[in-house]
Amino acid sequence: METPTQSRKVNRLPVTLAAKCRTMGGMRDEAYLCDISTHGCKMVTRSLYLSIGMRVTIKPDGMEAISGVVRWLSQDGAGIEFDSPLYAPVVENLGVRHARH
Repeated sequence: METPTQSRKVNRLPVTLAAKCRTMGGMRDEAYLCDISTHGCKMVTRSLYLSIGMRVTIKPDGMEAISGVVRWLSQDGAGIEFDSPLYAPVVENLGVRHARH
């Protein structure tokens, strides 16, 4: 069985970045991003129920909202594939400014 890491298009940068998450059904929760790449991120929420294939909008602190689809779930988070890739220098900047230590 393929793991989420094996199927990634690009490597992700480890970050700790606060965000808000909203499902297309209107459910909202505080969240944080654990890692990010141009094509997706790992997101953790406190109580939001997510399922594979669910559409979400993520609003990281200090950024515009990003829409995407839940591609995988684990006990400690969800993998989100962005609808449109982020600009690589923006992701690199986030990796520096919000690096997970």
